Parts: sequence; structure tokens; C-alpha cells
Amino acid sequence: MATGMGMGMGMGRAARGFTLVDVVITCVLVAVLAGVALPSYRAQLTKSRRVDAIAALTRLQAAQERWRSVQGLYSSDFNTLRVAPRSDEGLYTLAIELSGPDGYRATATALAGESQAGDRDCLQLAVDVKSGFAQIGPNARCWNR
Repeated sequence: MATGMGMGMGMGRAARGFTLVDVVITCVLVAVLAGVALPSYRAQLTKSRRVDAIAALTRLQAAQERWRSVQGLYSSDFNTLRVAPRSDEGLYTLAIELSGPDGYRATATALAGESQAGDRDCLQLAVDVKSGFAQIGPNARCWNR
């Protein structure tokens, strides 16, 4: 101990850094984890963006009910309903199709070229209203229920 060297220092092997094998193994593990996590992340992101369509259809439905309470009929005109024909985030276009004096179908369709265009199962969300009763489509899963 009189030489100033601590125990274990200078005796045996010198301290080393990472080897190329260590770095390659770490990179492979990170790539595998990213390959597993990325599709799941994208699916959740797509699901969360459906809220844009749901909110737009909900506003449209409320506007239709306000209009009907005053006029007695539903409207297919976005201007009279004071609703934009596009969702707030701009991911969906809206459409209204009247089905008689007491019903309509409102749809929100993902715009081509936008992030939601890859949402094959829920490319178009819809609300069918007949005699004041609403039915959602294409299924409850698309509406996050």
C-alpha cells in the first residue's frame, strides 16, 4: 500500500470499454423492441385520432336536433346547421344524406393522404338517425366503446 496503488488497481487486467459484440447485441435488442412496440404505438395513435370524427359527428347530430326542434325536419345543408363539412383536425370529411322527413345518415370519411387513411376497419364512421333514435357504425369498436 506504500506505493499509492489501491487494492485491485494495477493488478490483473486493465479496465476496458465496450466491445463491438456488446454494441451489436445492444443494437439488435433495441431494433427488436422497436419492431414490437412501433406497430402497437401506431395502432393506438390511429385509434385516438378517431375522436376527431366522433366529435364532428356528435356536433353535427346536436345541430340536426336543434334544427329539427325549430323546423320540424332534418337538414342536409351544412350552412343552415352552422357546422363545418370537415372535422376540427381536418382528418375527416362529413356528409349528410336525408332518409325521409324523420331520418338522416351522417358520415365522417377519412381523407386520402392523411394519417387516418390507413385505418381500414374504421375508414368511415356513421350515425344513422331514424325518428330521433341514433345508431352508430360501422361498429362500436370504431367509436372506442
